[in-house]
Amino acid sequence: MRTIGAVIFEGFEMLDYFGPLEMFAMHRDQFKIVAVGEAAKPVTSSGGPAVMPDATFADGVRYDVLLVPGGKGVRAEVENTAMLEWLRAASAGAEVVTSVCTGSALLARAGLLDGRGATTNKLAFDWVREVSQTDAVDWRRSARWVKDGKFYTSSGVSAGTDMSLQVIADLLGEEAAQAAAFWAEYEANRDADNDPFALEE
Repeated sequence: MRTIGAVIFEGFEMLDYFGPLEMFAMHRDQFKIVAVGEAAKPVTSSGGPAVMPDATFADGVRYDVLLVPGGKGVRAEVENTAMLEWLRAASAGAEVVTSVCTGSALLARAGLLDGRGATTNKLAFDWVREVSQTDAVDWRRSARWVKDGKFYTSSGVSAGTDMSLQVIADLLGEEAAQAAAFWAEYEANRDADNDPFALEE
C-alpha cells in the first residue's frame, strides 16, 4: 500500500487534482489518498467547491507519492515559503513526485527540478518558466508529460490524468494502468510525446 499526499491550496484546479486521483483510486488496495493542506481548514478550489485536508504540513507524514496540482492559486503559492519548504521535505522521502499543469512551477521554485526535464500548461508556459527563477530546468514545450527520474510533470489540466496512468504503469505494471482507464471508461493518451496542445516558440 502506497500513500499519496495530494496537496491542496486556495485556487487549485479541480481536474488537475481529481483526475489523477480518480485513476489511483481505481486501485484502492494499492493506494491510500490523503489530502494535505497547510492548515486544518477547508480549501476552496478554482471552481468553487472546497476540500477539507486530511493532514497538514506540520504533521510530518511521509508520503510515497506526491501530487501537486496547478490552478490560479499557484500565483500566490510560488511566494509561500511554507509550501516550498514542505515540498522540499516531502519530496526527499517520496518514491514518486508528480505535478499537473502549473504545479510544476512550485516544484521548480522549490529547486526540485534543477537539472531535469519538465513541462507545464502550454498557455502558461512562459509564465512558469519565468516564475521558477532558475535556468537549470529543461522546460519542454511539446510534451503531454515528462518523466525524469522520480519526477513526473504534466501539461495542462487533463494531461495529469494521462500522466497518472503512466505512474500506475511504472509502479504496478501496464495491465494495472490499462485496467484503471477501462474501469473509468477513459480514453487515455499513453504517448508522452503526443501533445496536441503544444504551441510553437
